[in-house]
Amino acid sequence: MSLGKAGILTLLAERGRATAAQLATAQQITPQGVTSALNELESQQLIERVPDDVDRRRIWVHVTEEGRRRLEDDRAAGQSWLVDALTERLDDEERRIVRAALPVLRKITEDSADA
Repeated sequence: MSLGKAGILTLLAERGRATAAQLATAQQITPQGVTSALNELESQQLIERVPDDVDRRRIWVHVTEEGRRRLEDDRAAGQSWLVDALTERLDDEERRIVRAALPVLRKITEDSADA
């Protein structure tokens, strides 16, 4: 799955439903890019589009249970790859450097999650 599609799924999983326009703004991509990504995610049954109860012109996008499972599977695969890369490709000094950088990396991810 591309980073853009994974970003959309992550946003929906963490924040709940959103409109395509809200997703485009949050992901800083064009509305056309979001529409294309949503079409692909919907064809894979990872998201669903639901009309608003009051304003039928508004369409809400929700992550499905299958979308949540796929997101978790992709995260687990990424974590497994990272652990393998750290243990198999780096020496002790390089791993020490990575450990020293972790507080800064956490700060970056916390700052981006708050945005």
